[in-house]
Parts: sequence; structure tokens; C-alpha cells
Amino acid sequence: MNQNFIELGLEDVIVQAVDHLGFEKPSPVQEKCIPIVLSEETDLVALAQTGTGKTASFGLPLIQKIDNDNRKTQALVLAPTRELCIQIAADLNDFARFKKTNVVAVYGGASITDQAKKLKRGAQVIVATPGRLQDMINRRLVDLSHIDYLVLDEADEMLNMGFQDAIDEILETASEDRNTWLYSATMPKSVAKIASNYMNDPIEVTCGTKNQAASTVEHNYYLIDNRDRYKALRRIVDSCPSIYAIVFCRTRAETQTVSERLMADGYNTGGLHGDMSQVQRDGVMKQFKTKNISILVATDVASRGIDVDEITHVIHYQLPDDVEVYTHRSGRTGRAGKAGTSVALVGGRDKFKLVQIEKTINRRIERKMVPSGEEVMKSMVFQSMNNLINAQAHPNALKPFTEAIHELAEQMTVTEVLEKFIALNSSKILNFYKDAQDLNASGKGRDKSSNSERIFINIGEKDGFDWATLKDLLREKTSLTNEDFGGVDVKGAFSFFNVSKTKVEGVFAAFEGFSIGDRKVSLEVTKQTKSPDRRGGRDRRRGGGGNWSKDRRGSGSRDRKSSSRGRRERRR
Repeated sequence: MNQNFIELGLEDVIVQAVDHLGFEKPSPVQEKCIPIVLSEETDLVALAQTGTGKTASFGLPLIQKIDNDNRKTQALVLAPTRELCIQIAADLNDFARFKKTNVVAVYGGASITDQAKKLKRGAQVIVATPGRLQDMINRRLVDLSHIDYLVLDEADEMLNMGFQDAIDEILETASEDRNTWLYSATMPKSVAKIASNYMNDPIEVTCGTKNQAASTVEHNYYLIDNRDRYKALRRIVDSCPSIYAIVFCRTRAETQTVSERLMADGYNTGGLHGDMSQVQRDGVMKQFKTKNISILVATDVASRGIDVDEITHVIHYQLPDDVEVYTHRSGRTGRAGKAGTSVALVGGRDKFKLVQIEKTINRRIERKMVPSGEEVMKSMVFQSMNNLINAQAHPNALKPFTEAIHELAEQMTVTEVLEKFIALNSSKILNFYKDAQDLNASGKGRDKSSNSERIFINIGEKDGFDWATLKDLLREKTSLTNEDFGGVDVKGAFSFFNVSKTKVEGVFAAFEGFSIGDRKVSLEVTKQTKSPDRRGGRDRRRGGGGNWSKDRRGSGSRDRKSSSRGRRERRR
């Protein structure tokens, strides 16, 4: 029997389950937490990254503490998502393999009536998502007044997802005599507030540093022009032929666009976002876990609860605004002691975010150069050679063709055969990258190019536009593609975007006479001026005091009065 786990204070019946699961030795968070909660009745705050064995660190002692002769609900585990809730319930059932504790999962997207029936039959442990549990409490379908243990797993993610009110109601409803165990990857103020308001002198356990990234994850970034973001993504993916990755996007629209473009370009890709039904999300996740999908494109909320240990890369298509979100994203790779890579595609204006992230995770994020076309081709060729070497063909499969093969061998050398085979096998990628451009930005400030113009347009957030919807409008009106626009910056009453100089005339012509409501939409070319600060170029139009270019091609030239009105709008 596994002596390592026995030494933590676990009973034989629990260690038997551990042996059955193949656990060899406890992870650091298990070594620290299990003896504490087994030896004394106490509240606990445990800070550790995703994929470090947190579920077993609370699940093993929790199953040991359950009284199987008592059919009442004795413990509650709260998890942020349906997927994680189901996973935790499955893990707890595995830990209770030889004890037969009754564990019931309660989550949205499934019949509340069926779940209520299971609870009524006797649930010694409930694993729940906050929203569904709050609903069942309000319907008086669940009673938490006598529970002994309450576990908050991934507490920071639950709060990031907007479950503060639900968590407050659940914690206030639950027994005051309970022990509360809080697990979190990061410790923002909102999590600290829960510990202060609802926990009694908790013992704090930290594996690594607060908010620190897992040591198994390498952190890199690529400095690019915004208009080259998708091209850079493809370049990175193609340079890692065996990639198994999650690409994180900031919006549902961006997630849909990126996943559709990758699929159209021949990648095994699936999208995961909030507009999808639960059935669709479950289908995509099943394909991703079985590796029928090798690249999952997802929003932060939709991806929460993904429990896959083999992910090689996390790619931040756009950097998040919150550092904690970066930490959570990166924690999807480098799990269970395996190495992983976190990659960020960074426009020039986002470099300040990197500094904040580095300070918070206490790690340096290294700049890497976007692979050249030649480097990508080398990676693909080496992968083809490796596949050829490791291919396992049936010895009799080619027997009928032996004579033809010998004739071919007399016409060509082995080297010539290999060269032609690899060329044919990799022809698509070799042609695509034959004259590939350099996608690395200079790093000297704002993303810009001598081949593009910065355009002012008098519509913005007050007109219902954001980054994605303005791009949609530009594509719809001009029939141009995403790659033709860059640097989209939406403000309250106006916006800016970049477009190739050769396309400017067409863009202005497309918006000629166009109105939103009773207001005529106008466009103008701005002047780029040198700025003494680190950000480099700046839109003179946006500067608030200087003159700016009036282009006669504009669909409505602004006079001094309208310019003053624009400044008043900005001050508001």
C-alpha cells in the first residue's frame, strides 16, 4: 500500500483508492493541505495553480471525514463551471471507490427536477455550480443548514464570472459551525474579502508565490502589428506541427472569426464561446479531449473548467485586461508536472500590460521572434521526416508492388525519393511560405506602417459600436477583409482605424452618403506626429489641442465648430 499517502494521515480504504488511481506520491499542495485538515477542524485558504492536484488535496480528506451511516448532506463543494463540477464529482467518486459515499453533482444545463430527486434520495456530498445551487436553495430543494464542510474551488474564477451574490447567499445559508476550505490560483481583493467575512482564522497554505505562474510553464511573447495578428498565429501554429493548444480571445465575435478562419485554412479547430448551447459546447470539448480537435479557440468564461493535462500551448490572441485572467489562461498548460508554453501576441500599445503581468506573476516574459517562412518550412519538413521514420506499415501491405518499387529504385537514388516524397507531402505549406514576409514589429512604439493611413470616423461606443462590431461594419460597407484593417480603437463618440493607403479611396467612397439614424457618418485621414513619450506615434486628431489633417476625400469635412464639439465630447 502507498506509504507516501498513509503518512499524510489517510485511512487504508482511501489509500486503496489512491493506489487504484495510480498516484505515486503526493503533490506539494497535497502534502501541505491533507495533514492540516485531517488533524484539526479548521478553516483553510490554499493558494496553488490549476493542475497541481488541488482536487485530491481537498477531496481525499473530505471523503475520509464523511460519515457513511449518516445520509444527510455533510459537505458542499462549489465550482465555477458545469465542466469542472462534473469533473470534481467524478474524482470524488473515484476517491470513494471502496467507501461508497453518495456524491451528487448539481449544475445548470440539466434537469433541475432530476437533480432534486437525487438530492432527496440522500446526497452526502453535493458538488455544485453557484447559480444552479442558489436556484435550488430559493426553491427549498436543498438544505445546507447542517453541513460540516464547505469547499470553494477556483474561488477567484467564480468571482471573475460574476457569482459574488450567489456565493454570499450560499455562505450565509450554510451551517455556521462548518469548516470552510478555500482554494484559489490567485488572491485578489474579492477572494480576500470572502476569507475575511466568512472564515474563522483560516490557516493559509501557499504553493509558490501568490499569483505566481506555475514553474512548468515557459512564458513568451511576440511583438507584432495588429493587422498581422492572424498571420502570426498561423506562423506559430505551423512552426509547432504537434501543437495541442487553446487560443484565448477576448470576445465571442473574435472567437468565432478566428476559429472559422483556422477551419477554412485546414486546421482541426473548434470554437467555444457563450453564444453556443450546452450541447454544442459539450460536443466541442469531447472532440478536444479526444484530440480530434488540436486547436481550441475560446473565450475566458467559456473555457473555465477545462481539465486536460496534455495541452502544449496556451496562446493569448489578445492580452486580457486583468492579470489574474492571464494567470488562469496560462495555467491550462504545464499541468501535472508537464512542461507547457504560454504565448502572447502583443501589439505595440499593449507592451505596458506585459510589465504589469511580469510583476504579478514574478516571472520574466521573453520576447521571441515570429518564425520566418524558412523556419516554418524547416519545421514542417523535419516533421514529415519524423513521421516517415516512425511510420509503421504492415510488412505485407506493399508486397504486390515490390516489382514496381524495385524499378523505381533503379531510376532514382534513395535521397531523390525522399526529397520528392517530402516535397509532395509538404507542398501546400512550402508554397504558402515560399516568399513569406517578416511579421515582427520594430518595438519602437505604436503599431504602424508607412503603407497605411490612420482614419478618423465619427462613430463610437455611444452609437453601439465596439472593436468587433466596428470591424464588422467596415467589412460590410467596403467588402475588404480583416487583414485590410488594423489598429481599431473605439472611443465614446468617435473611433480610429488603419487601412492600407491603396484602399483609402475605396473606403471613403463606400461611406459616401452613409448615415446612422439622422447623423451623417464622416471619415478623415489623421496626421501621425512624433511623440516624446515611449508610445511613439500619436494621432494628432486625438491629441486634444493640435491641428489635424482635413482630407478632401472625406465624406463630410469638419469645420472649426464641429472640431470644438468633438473636444467637448472628449472632456465629458
